[in-house]
Amino acid sequence: MNSLKLFNQLEKDFIKPDLTDEWIHYMKSDLISANFKKRSMGLVFDFADEINFVYTAVFPSDRVLKKILAEKKSNALLFVHHPLDWNIRKNPIFQEVNPVLLNKLKQRKISVYNLHVPLDNYGKYSTSVTLAKALSLKPIKAFAPYFGSLCGVICKSNFNSVSDLQKKFSSAVKHKVKLYQYGSNEIKSNNVAVVAGGGNSIEILSEIKKENVNTFVIGLTIKNDYSQKPHDFAMKNKINLLGGTHYSTEKFACIAMVDYFKSLGLKSKFITDKPDLHDL
Repeated sequence: MNSLKLFNQLEKDFIKPDLTDEWIHYMKSDLISANFKKRSMGLVFDFADEINFVYTAVFPSDRVLKKILAEKKSNALLFVHHPLDWNIRKNPIFQEVNPVLLNKLKQRKISVYNLHVPLDNYGKYSTSVTLAKALSLKPIKAFAPYFGSLCGVICKSNFNSVSDLQKKFSSAVKHKVKLYQYGSNEIKSNNVAVVAGGGNSIEILSEIKKENVNTFVIGLTIKNDYSQKPHDFAMKNKINLLGGTHYSTEKFACIAMVDYFKSLGLKSKFITDKPDLHDL
């Protein structure tokens, strides 16, 4: 498929006029496309005129890039939710793409395309909707304003207890998850709030309180200088926090995007990475 045709379709389906982002402030590579410099979304690195295969991934980590390069494909696209890698133990927590591996992508004619806020925005392929479905939760209402999007969902749950939901969560992401049980083990009114990735903020927790929800599924539950006040708010208002890591809560959207690209007639596959349990 002609790359411009593919990018125009992605633009039409995902990038709405009111959505914004700010990645360019953290990126220094001289290979970044002019369009990405303006908007911090869409085509990040323009290395291919034709796209015959699409890889999807949450982060452009060294592990992901090496897996892609090992396949020796060319004229391909790497679709990522974030244009930078993630490491909560480093400062800054978002790390630039390895320049050596990036140059190898260029040589192989593998472009990189990013949808962060557009993929967080409520919809069929959104991070929170796909996470909710992986947990057998039924989205009923979008919430949580984020750069012009609504990145969270209030869901109906068939689970009566937080401990049962925790077991389902762990099974879905295939590793342990973290529960900060600040409220009752009973899921109030069978309603659960879901925000994939981050979401542990007082602003979002305040919305959850107004919705009379006592159980919140998120990616990041680590206690640090940034998150201590949200933890204090959750404890005071008896809101349970269930964390599953940044990567694992957002991977379901990137997995779902494989079907999106296949619907356009492109072969596609998701590249697995490793969750960072320090997020919890």
